[in-house]
Amino acid sequence: MTGFARVDGRAGNKAWIWELKSVNGRGLELRFRLPPGFDSIEADLRSQAQARLVRGNINLNLQLVESADAAPNYRLNEALLEQLLAMAGKLESRGVGAPRLDGLLAVRGVVEPVGSIAEDEEARASLEAALKQSFTEALDKLVQSRDAEGAKLAEVLGGQFNEIAVLTGRASEVEAVRPEGLRRRLQTQLSELLAQNPPVAEDRLAQELALQVTRLDVREELDRLRAHVASAQGLLKGDAKGVGRKLDFLMQEFNREANTLCSKAFDAGLTAIGLDLKLVIDRLREQAQNVE
Repeated sequence: MTGFARVDGRAGNKAWIWELKSVNGRGLELRFRLPPGFDSIEADLRSQAQARLVRGNINLNLQLVESADAAPNYRLNEALLEQLLAMAGKLESRGVGAPRLDGLLAVRGVVEPVGSIAEDEEARASLEAALKQSFTEALDKLVQSRDAEGAKLAEVLGGQFNEIAVLTGRASEVEAVRPEGLRRRLQTQLSELLAQNPPVAEDRLAQELALQVTRLDVREELDRLRAHVASAQGLLKGDAKGVGRKLDFLMQEFNREANTLCSKAFDAGLTAIGLDLKLVIDRLREQAQNVE
């Protein structure tokens, strides 16, 4: 199922953006993109997502930036500065012009920006907690987005299940499927068998009649189609997790019954209905793969 969520957050001099994007997928695949140094929180975030989502290819991106109004924070490497001052003193004692203080401060490593995350473990822990909380909010929004699409998709699927129910009802009304129609066709075939010369043996005749009854009677397939429609409609009305996978299984059952119906069809009208059923079921199968 498709969905999108974006959440902005801020803690101290750090700001961030969570973006979660979901597209259709038969299974669940989570792709995290976190800033360097934040791999440690991925396991918790992944557990959260797996508890809420069942299917889909999900991209979960975190962009971390300094707040626009954050004051720069620097530190003085006093040990390095002391070494440089000692070297400057030696040069001066030898009559060599000593470097100025601003020159020493410009030496790489003497004055460095302080990353509050790296330097302060308490601030780091606080930031990670805020990021996780913000991720939960983004995950909530993603689920809501997917639920909204699911509600629309349920209407489409419901209409297609109704089509199957209508076609199944039409198949039941085909004259050749009704008991009297089956009886007339069997009587015709029985007459043809009895008219053969030499006559068909009784045991062979019984076998042929049993085979023809099995071949001609599609009422069992129609009953199963009705049962599958009822099951599918129940799934759409329920709130159980993993509905998409259950619908995938039902699609296989629908397709099996439609194929059997077409193979048994001995009437042009019944064949046409069977083909229409297969078309609807193919559309259903594509849509069911989008369902959570």
